[in-house]
Amino acid sequence: MAKTMYIVDGLRTPFCKMGTDFADEPAQLLGIASVKALLAKTGVNPEKIDETIFGCVGQPADAMNIARVIAVRSGIPTTTPAYTVHRNCASGLEAITQAYEKANAGKGDVFMVGGVENMSRYPLLYPHSMAKKLSQLARSKTIIQKIKSICNLRIQDFTPKIALKLGLSDVLCDMNMGETAELIARENGITREEQDMFALNSHRKVLLGYHKLAEEIASVYCTYDNCIRSFNNTVVTTDNGPRESTMSTLERLRPLFDRKEGTVTAGNSSQITDGACALLLMTKKGLKDTGCTPIGRIMDYSYTGCDPSRMGLGPVKAVEKLTSNSEFKLENMDLVEINEAFAAQVLACQKYLHVPEDKLNVNGGSIALGHPVGATGARLVLTLLKELNRQQLKSGLATLCIGGGQGGAIWLEAC
Repeated sequence: MAKTMYIVDGLRTPFCKMGTDFADEPAQLLGIASVKALLAKTGVNPEKIDETIFGCVGQPADAMNIARVIAVRSGIPTTTPAYTVHRNCASGLEAITQAYEKANAGKGDVFMVGGVENMSRYPLLYPHSMAKKLSQLARSKTIIQKIKSICNLRIQDFTPKIALKLGLSDVLCDMNMGETAELIARENGITREEQDMFALNSHRKVLLGYHKLAEEIASVYCTYDNCIRSFNNTVVTTDNGPRESTMSTLERLRPLFDRKEGTVTAGNSSQITDGACALLLMTKKGLKDTGCTPIGRIMDYSYTGCDPSRMGLGPVKAVEKLTSNSEFKLENMDLVEINEAFAAQVLACQKYLHVPEDKLNVNGGSIALGHPVGATGARLVLTLLKELNRQQLKSGLATLCIGGGQGGAIWLEAC
């Protein structure tokens, strides 16, 4: 019989648009901020933690296995192991479900999990031709050899590849994520007006209920660049993506991915964002040992694959698998969170799954808040459980599409 895994609590950093408040803040420091704040809030002794698992898509080169860096720098003992997971947009969810599996294998009772991403700091990459020529230059021993190596350089060698652009493209279907959203919109008859209205409502929901979302947020005291331990007089306390908007403003935005006939714009897509989210997970034994009271429990979860060119429909496939493998019934869910990668794909998933409007993303979603890809899966779980408890409801579903053609879904109950 599977052990019950409880979610004690969680906190996240503010989510900030790429190039803004967290542009100079290394990803590991965002993760550290969320973990330290959560440990302080719950009062859990870091020595009680059996393992740290964090999701991250674009790990910084100077903090490989970023989960380990976050754990140790947050005060979790060096004797406690940590590892990083990567399942594209579901990396934060993967961290949660990995802890669930670890607990059921008898490998721990208290887990620090979550996700982190600083998309502002995704690097510009030298072409491979440039790397080879620089390597040759470094091996040159004489002045003549060095001059010859330098003369081999060409203008195209200095043209960088944008890591963020590469990461948002899928080699399996030779499409970027926005193009897959355009395909879903066309095949499912989802109009530009419907997408813009969905986006407008996402911002409105966040702004109307921001006092609730503020319960999730821990302030971040920013440092100078390169991890110099010096406070730079900046405290970030709120998300900066949500904004007052109108349909006329959204209608003026040009399509991004199909300039002639497209309907997917920057306004009806998720924002590229920096942020982190941490959750504390425990078994019954963990709760007893720490004296903690949980806010929810994991009932079941599923991952599945789908056509990479229609990756936005991943939630539909994941929910179908969850239904077939457990007692889960979608109609019994009090609230549903579908990650807002694009308005088009959420509308398509809502259509296939028949999710009522009043149950779907009641506090808005990634179109307004942003989508730091490594952290979003954890943020969905935190937002869902907080709202279930707030409304004194019981069951909820969090699900999201995953680049590369996958879907993830998790069934939660409030405590």
